[in-house]
Amino acid sequence: MVAPVVRFGASRVSWSLVAAAIAVQIMYPLMPEPWRTSVTVTSVIVFFMASVADVARLHGRSGAVLLIAIAGGGGLFAEAVGVATGFPFGGYAYTGTLGPELLGVPLVVPLAWVMMAWPALVVARTLVRRGVAVVLIGAFALTAWDLFLDPQMVAAGHWFWFDPDPGLPLIPGVPLTNYAGWLLVSLVVLGLLNATLRRGDGPSGPAATLYLWVYFSSVMAHAVFFGLPGSAVTGGVIMGAVAIPFAVTLWRRRG
Repeated sequence: MVAPVVRFGASRVSWSLVAAAIAVQIMYPLMPEPWRTSVTVTSVIVFFMASVADVARLHGRSGAVLLIAIAGGGGLFAEAVGVATGFPFGGYAYTGTLGPELLGVPLVVPLAWVMMAWPALVVARTLVRRGVAVVLIGAFALTAWDLFLDPQMVAAGHWFWFDPDPGLPLIPGVPLTNYAGWLLVSLVVLGLLNATLRRGDGPSGPAATLYLWVYFSSVMAHAVFFGLPGSAVTGGVIMGAVAIPFAVTLWRRRG
């Protein structure tokens, strides 16, 4: 009886953290401007904990360590190289608003890579069965999120681009090189995660909820609260290319 009880407890922790992550993100647009940076950092930390707890529930502590090492370590390495050299994202700099930094990168940034890498892998494994397509779709699913993240963070003053042109339609201030860099790093991260974390019996409910929440809430927030209709449209279409089929697939499996 110990194993089922442990699994139930782990599941409850995962879902509690998912609920907390969603609650903090709901708070963000409702907060006064001076409080929003603190809410941003808190949101990433809680979301990070939700993803790590979900992986630990399914893959044990070793799986959680792998997620942090691959997505967090890989994200930190890529960002540190990016800040120092401009490769692979293009030239950019953080403004010092996001808290303590390591190698010129706010510590919260690699946590953000971790928090969405796991849901992106779950999306990919749900949409395709095996092979390189899992990595390609997972990398796309992770990169597509940045169509919301980068415009929001640039508008909030957390980082800036030295040469923001050319960019995507309706999203000024963020160069195309950024998305190319995201796709490159995401391919490496998702490739390693797919190779090291075994496929489960079905999609993780907490991870699925996190990804779909980020998609639908980002479209609404950018359109209604942040004054960024361009990223609401462009991000809505591009991230929707995986989020909507993913949601439909989950719905059909329920039947």
